[in-house]
Amino acid sequence: MTSSSSPSHKALSKIACNRLQKELSEWQVNPPTGFKHKVTDNLQKWIIEVTGAPGTLYANETYKLQVVFVPPAPLHPHIYSNGHICLDILYDSWSPAMTVSSVCISILSMLSSSPEKLRPTDNDQYVKNCKNGRSPKETRWWFHDDKV
Repeated sequence: MTSSSSPSHKALSKIACNRLQKELSEWQVNPPTGFKHKVTDNLQKWIIEVTGAPGTLYANETYKLQVVFVPPAPLHPHIYSNGHICLDILYDSWSPAMTVSSVCISILSMLSSSPEKLRPTDNDQYVKNCKNGRSPKETRWWFHDDKV
């Protein structure tokens, strides 16, 4: 998975390529419920369809995910209209022990626990400051809401 498709993105190391290939093979055998991998010719660019969990505000809605949501992004208090996701495991709390599947399940859990559909209060300002393809990794996130 990649957070940016910018041309300045460096080539993956052999270790990273091997890990992604292994995760892709495992995904194909046992995909997490509610997710579908869209096959591409680029191991670094995973496109995943996310289907909202039953009984939630996002039930049966489908979105595309590429570590950021591909517009149109779901209306959610932690998802900006440009698709950037404010979720600590994508940044500060990420661990090499996490897999693509575990990250996807965390994102679905975040979606499922939202009591209302709305954009973050600072959406317009944030999106304006992210012009020219700025990566969400360049953002200094403030993780303050542990309820969603």
